[in-house]
Amino acid sequence: MADALVRSRQIAASRTAVVCGDVVLDHETLAQRCARVVGALSGLGLQHGDRVAVLAANCHRYVEAYLGVPSAGMVLVPLNTRLAEAELVDIARSARPALLLTDRDPGLLGAEAGRVITFDEWETLVCSAPPAPLGTGVTEDDLALLYFTSGTTGRPKGVMLTHRNVVSNAFHKTIACGLEDDDVFLAAGPFFHVAGTAPVLSLVWLGGTIVVLPAFAAAACLDTIESHRVTVTMPVPTMLAMLADEQQARPRDVSSLRMIGHAGSPITSALIRRAHETFPGAELAQYYGATETAPILTSLRHEEDHLAGGHLGSCGQPVMGVAVTVVGADGRRCAAGEVGEVLGRGPNVTPGYWENAEATAAAFVDGWYRTGDVGYLDDEGYLWLLDRAKDMIVTGGENVYSIEVEEVLARHPSVLECAVFGVPDERWVEAVYAIAVVPSADLVGEALVAELRQHCRESIAGFKVPKQIELRTDPLPKSGPGKVQKRDLRAAHWERG
Repeated sequence: MADALVRSRQIAASRTAVVCGDVVLDHETLAQRCARVVGALSGLGLQHGDRVAVLAANCHRYVEAYLGVPSAGMVLVPLNTRLAEAELVDIARSARPALLLTDRDPGLLGAEAGRVITFDEWETLVCSAPPAPLGTGVTEDDLALLYFTSGTTGRPKGVMLTHRNVVSNAFHKTIACGLEDDDVFLAAGPFFHVAGTAPVLSLVWLGGTIVVLPAFAAAACLDTIESHRVTVTMPVPTMLAMLADEQQARPRDVSSLRMIGHAGSPITSALIRRAHETFPGAELAQYYGATETAPILTSLRHEEDHLAGGHLGSCGQPVMGVAVTVVGADGRRCAAGEVGEVLGRGPNVTPGYWENAEATAAAFVDGWYRTGDVGYLDDEGYLWLLDRAKDMIVTGGENVYSIEVEEVLARHPSVLECAVFGVPDERWVEAVYAIAVVPSADLVGEALVAELRQHCRESIAGFKVPKQIELRTDPLPKSGPGKVQKRDLRAAHWERG
């Protein structure tokens, strides 16, 4: 990862690297500050392989830690600021950080770190530390990052990413996004998630610019796009929907925006259409992957060109440098169009989970990473996802893929967002259950429920139509990366059942 800093200060020393509020760093200054990070960590007595945790909002110091800590031969552990204190403590006990960097009172978490330093203290320390060489003694197989997953499948696991994984993804990302040295990237997604930092190394390597916002807010993002002439941003679909709503309500000059890439969760074609109508000058592109793949596996460029059909709804084709396949329950490679589990392989794929040999063994088969997603590859190599394996609903012996039902529900003009999952049913074992968020309490009632069920019947088979539809006006619960927390929605029904 240090090679990116070395190159950027050689080729783009005076170009703007990071903008964070009133702080503007050129590439020379960014590299110098990262070298001081290396010096500061050494001065604190940290050793090669020690973990450095960060609990903070996005800021330029977070960017410096993201680049500088691995360049010192240590491992950065980004902590999800939205987790409960007990969850953070549990993660820290697993990661055993020698140092915690934070912009807030760490509470009980502080007792789990060797040392706690606030970002204000860190600023003083970094400014006074002597710069040290970047990347000395670091190999591509050394751990660089340790991300603990959101825990949608249970207790969070630590995903290990090596320098090789992160650098490979930077190359893949540069090619798959068509990134250039004059790109201005808006970093508004949380840095504690791998998707939030995925383009950062690419932009540094190219000598581009990263504009950092402390957190996502649609109005602030659009204001920033206008004022800083942002060219690329990569929200998750829920964020994209909020950006579209805000832009339609209070338009800004977003003519500089050439690409809106989205990832992190499935997206409906209705949202793609609305995004294209709202941002007609920007390319829409979908990226699919996982924390374990650092993160991208596939991409679908220019979704707006597929609005009339084509490959709209697919995740695109494998990015250069990555292989994707689909296998059946028996491990046999599926033919084109045949449904199975999606597997990925490449230099970006994690070597495994932190101190969890059992989970590591379960996640791989013959060198391929098991995504847990269900889908198929068509005869042109486009990947079509149907569901998470755990989210597939088996009702009356028939498989129902929740994303297919969600896609239909989302087309109805009264539905802002929705989630579909299986609930216990005495007759069918599982029944299809939907929650739909509507804009007004006036719409909540049996009339709209009946209308939505009829709307579904017109597009999907009867056994896929939700047996029950719950109407809400409050947004659905989401994880830090913006994914709908179906586990939380589903749990109440299964606990009762």
